[in-house]
Amino acid sequence: MIEFLPMNALGRITAMPTLPEPLRGLRELAYNLWWTWNPEAQHLFEQIDPVQWKRFRKNPVRTLLDADPERLASLAENPAYVGAVQATVSSFHQYLKARPKRPPRVAYFSMEYGFHESLPLYSGGLGVLAGDHIKAASDMGLDLTGVGMFYHEGYFRQELTPEGQQREVYEELRAEELPLSPVLKDGRPIRVGVEFPGRTVYITAYRLEVGTVPVYLMSTNLPENQPEDRALTARLYAPGQEIRIEQEMILGIGGVRLLRALGLEPEVWHMNEGHAAFLGLERVREKVAAGYSFAEALEIAAAGALFTTHTPVPAGHDSFPFELVERYLEGWWDRLGISKERFLALGHEEKSYGPVFSMSNLALRTSRAAGGVSALHGQVSRAMFQHLWKGLEAEEVPISHITNGVHTFSFLHPEMHALYARRFPKAWATELHNPAHWTVERLEEDELWRVRNRLRARLVEEVRERLVEQRRRNGEPPARLRAAEKVLDPSALTIGFARRFATYKRAILMFADPERLLAILNGPLPVQFIFAGKAHPKDEPGKEFLKRLAEKIRALDLEDKVILLENYDLGLARALVQGVDVWLNTPRRPMEASGTSGMKAALNGALNFSVLDGWWAEAFNTTNGWAIGDERTYATEEAQDHADAQSFYDTLQYEIIPLFYARGAVGTPSGWLAMVRDSIRTCGPTYSAQRMVGEYHQKFYAPLARRAARLLEQEGAVLKEVAAWKTLVQKHWDGVRLWAEVLSSAEPPLRVRAFVQAYGIPTETLRVELVVRRHSGDLETLPLKPSGQEREALVFTGTYQPTRPGSYTYGVRVVAVHPELSNPREVAFVKWAQPGVEELVQT
Repeated sequence: MIEFLPMNALGRITAMPTLPEPLRGLRELAYNLWWTWNPEAQHLFEQIDPVQWKRFRKNPVRTLLDADPERLASLAENPAYVGAVQATVSSFHQYLKARPKRPPRVAYFSMEYGFHESLPLYSGGLGVLAGDHIKAASDMGLDLTGVGMFYHEGYFRQELTPEGQQREVYEELRAEELPLSPVLKDGRPIRVGVEFPGRTVYITAYRLEVGTVPVYLMSTNLPENQPEDRALTARLYAPGQEIRIEQEMILGIGGVRLLRALGLEPEVWHMNEGHAAFLGLERVREKVAAGYSFAEALEIAAAGALFTTHTPVPAGHDSFPFELVERYLEGWWDRLGISKERFLALGHEEKSYGPVFSMSNLALRTSRAAGGVSALHGQVSRAMFQHLWKGLEAEEVPISHITNGVHTFSFLHPEMHALYARRFPKAWATELHNPAHWTVERLEEDELWRVRNRLRARLVEEVRERLVEQRRRNGEPPARLRAAEKVLDPSALTIGFARRFATYKRAILMFADPERLLAILNGPLPVQFIFAGKAHPKDEPGKEFLKRLAEKIRALDLEDKVILLENYDLGLARALVQGVDVWLNTPRRPMEASGTSGMKAALNGALNFSVLDGWWAEAFNTTNGWAIGDERTYATEEAQDHADAQSFYDTLQYEIIPLFYARGAVGTPSGWLAMVRDSIRTCGPTYSAQRMVGEYHQKFYAPLARRAARLLEQEGAVLKEVAAWKTLVQKHWDGVRLWAEVLSSAEPPLRVRAFVQAYGIPTETLRVELVVRRHSGDLETLPLKPSGQEREALVFTGTYQPTRPGSYTYGVRVVAVHPELSNPREVAFVKWAQPGVEELVQT
């Protein structure tokens, strides 16, 4: 390729070619990401120039920009091609018309979006999940608007040296060469400002169409900004806390201001991770400026807000030193009408090294709904944030979960799609979440096996091409290039491992016992592995894992059976999940919040082989894949690693390999394909993004919108009542006193009496509870009955009869609950009776 020397450029212009009349529909298709999950649309662009299509990472806008006019003219004379264009455009129009907007109006904020490899605005699972959420919202006709950032240098392209050393390469992304349109207001690019110390940073935006859903991507790359401010939106997760807080102010505060400038009034505000939590401050500021008190403004802003957390470890949640927050948000407490101390308390979290401002804490304190991304992650999150609801037991903390799902048609191979379309009911394609439509018993064994063999062979071909290019770029000798053309066996059991290279994902677990691994890989039945993954540019331990993996592959002479590919992106991810036989996942439990790559593999007929963490802890049923290890807790990480490694070897050697090669009379592995069918049946509908987004709509979006509207009824009467009640209870709660006495012996039934003094608090909002925990872990809460008053104390009594034998611990507490709260545990006004714990044993 010829490289052109840079000139002293004044700017750039982009001229989209004038398409021949029969091909005009291509432009419309190119500027809506509907094409990313419709292979027929992708095929139209690929036919223009297959080489350029691949070179431009399957970007249709760039493909049209660089198209040879003679080639376009030739295609315009091709009746078959013109007919395909017309049919595809017609399908696109039908898709749009069939999805009228379903309320409520939702704004979805995410720091990253993974829609397609041609838009590298994502680093991993969080972004891919956000992209799938948007696509599914479009499929379901939700009235949702996405807000994010346009990183004009994107996320890095990864290059690996022969030693496994990662190099990060950043490339300039030009908005005019992507399916983006500048957002205009009054005929000019839109501008909103966010105040930083000593200056205002200006933000513009680009609009991305994803089916029926618009996504606004913000950029500070404007001439009126200082050079360092223009670079604020250059790279995803740029290093340094100062640029991080600036990026998060742009996303949260700037995102709200952008929507206001566009005249949009969302009813529900969804924060996808804590990066967007500053939106809560901006929305409270708006309400205070409109005349509400801070307490009222916080109440109404939080009523329509939802926070989804993806991080199961405290260190993964963004936090900033108080000094940095005070400097960047100076004056905000005055705008909100509160003290600086109360302002900082919104995000306060105490660390071993001192207090910090936690973005997740801010998100939780400015929202009325929150959830994790799997059942186990919800449990972990409730324990992690229990300190924000002092007095509640961990399982009572109002953080629920919705297990992630994947956008089926973005990751399902066209051949598998065609197979399902032939064998499943017609309604399958539109009701993906309905298990009744996944009639896997109709998948004939020989047909399913033929498709799986073709997909594996195509993956092997793709791996060889990528490995040849990887070695050529590294200047390796011709013999190494020829060897790369022959790696892997298209008919051998193929296992894939691809994800972000963080140490807890334990990419090198399978090398724990090299001799055992060699015995398996050099055994009579061939097995091969494909690895891929990026480490964050600042994650030195993750990069070291990459190097160690490369070193172990070379040291054991496994370079023809264990392949490490560079530049893991959505394109490579699709190839892997569509072509492997087994998807391997080895996180250290419970550090995988959800994981979604295994769901994509299951869709395509691969079987999961994973630690029982994240989504697989819910999905595994013993007949749809395999588990590594069990659900127990280990004393040390070393003990856990050792046990999981042995489980990996045993399961691979004695279960997976024999089952794959157990061929019947007609040459198909009947036992294997029975598991494949069960995996498709159990994972396909349950772990679809359609199911996930449907749950978000039913569980969060609609109820939040209803409650926000309820608070504002009758000129905000309910809002004012709830805000005044919280303020009143907060003022008097420290003065609440509770005593309890046991009126029975150590034998059941348990009879208790409690005395409460709560001056200044409406007695009708007080509730006294007997809390009983069976030592197996089960928790029961029983309200005690008001029984009059004695010596200025309210009296409550109750009786508890265990329904099962066992050992029980119990306590008594008083809580304050208002009938208009979003849920009884929304705010933790809780006080426990003293002295502490007594034991009751039932024989």
